Amino acid sequence: MTNRNTFCKAERLCSHKVIEALFAGGNKSFSAYPIRAIYMPIDLNEGSGKQGAAVQLLISVSKRHFKHAVDRNRVKRQIRESYRLNKHSLLSSLPEGKGLALSFIWLSDEHFPTDVIEEKVKKLLNKLEETINAEQS
Repeated sequence: MTNRNTFCKAERLCSHKVIEALFAGGNKSFSAYPIRAIYMPIDLNEGSGKQGAAVQLLISVSKRHFKHAVDRNRVKRQIRESYRLNKHSLLSSLPEGKGLALSFIWLSDEHFPTDVIEEKVKKLLNKLEETINAEQS
């Protein structure tokens, strides 16, 4: 696995089956306001995880929170950039042959500076990493 800070197509969660399973319930979630993370472990050896990347990400910003597409896109861009810069610790903590389907959902009606969003994404990724390490033990 390379240590490049990229966010390629394979890292985007696009599979409708995996997205439905992620939001069907029973999956773990936690929040660092204004972002909620929902995740589901996937087996990379099975059919559902053969898209290529160990962690696949979905970012959701509701039209209810921001009416204009430019505002929704700005928030998604901020979250994507924060994840791209800080994903390396999460990727290194995953066991071999296991992956994650991960979703970040925006909860607020207001904009936040990029450094605040990056801090919240780091917090969520650290919490997720701790949870994965606890499950391995």
